[in-house]
Amino acid sequence: MATLNCWEFTNCGREPGGHRADDLGVCPAGADGRMDGVNGGRNGGRICWAVAGTFSHNRPQCIYADATRPCETCEFYLIVHPTEKTSTQVELDHRRRMPLRIDNYHLAAL
Repeated sequence: MATLNCWEFTNCGREPGGHRADDLGVCPAGADGRMDGVNGGRNGGRICWAVAGTFSHNRPQCIYADATRPCETCEFYLIVHPTEKTSTQVELDHRRRMPLRIDNYHLAAL
């Protein structure tokens, strides 16, 4: 299987420039450059559960996640999480604490 970002796998359309970005908003996983490169993904595209899902310690922002369907039940998570050397919690926390500047938040089409 090719290395896909979450929006390519799910075809949710919430990546920058995606077909549902205007009506649903751009997903943080698709736009947040602080997670760029984690698990080989673009922005947060291969660590979406830590950026936009129920593991973000905020309300779920992924259209596939809610209280009855948490990230750990998502097909994309089940494929990526066990096969990638996911960054440590310390690294993810460090990236989250980085200032979110306009130059690392990508709203233009990918």
